[in-house]
Amino acid sequence: MIFARRSGLPGVDAENPIALTVTGRVSRAVVPDLCAELERALAGPGGAALAPGAAVDCDVGGVIRPDLTLVEAVARLGLVARRSGRTLRLRRVPPELRSLLDLVGLADVVSLEEGPEGADTGDRTVIDAASGGAVPRT
Repeated sequence: MIFARRSGLPGVDAENPIALTVTGRVSRAVVPDLCAELERALAGPGGAALAPGAAVDCDVGGVIRPDLTLVEAVARLGLVARRSGRTLRLRRVPPELRSLLDLVGLADVVSLEEGPEGADTGDRTVIDAASGGAVPRT
């Protein structure tokens, strides 16, 4: 599983510099790392520039086999965003994840939006869950 923070996500307001990308299969072991990455992003200069109540975008279009572990990750990311006075907005939500979020009652807690199918290849930091290391990608 790979998750990333990047700029230039299609359909994302340029005023919002915080965007996470989650791809692959999400395991319980990487959920804390994903939350820590969001906390670092919100504590950085881009997070300080966000207006209170602004949305943090999370592109989940590349996840494989959405399950309750991914739902847990979404719930925790939502809590991290709320603790900083922001909201979590999911982009390119697969139908399976949308159904799971509806089932557990989280569809009303996070914002679910359909985004464009294309993915931007802008600068981003990718953290590979297998190695645990951050790798800059362009």
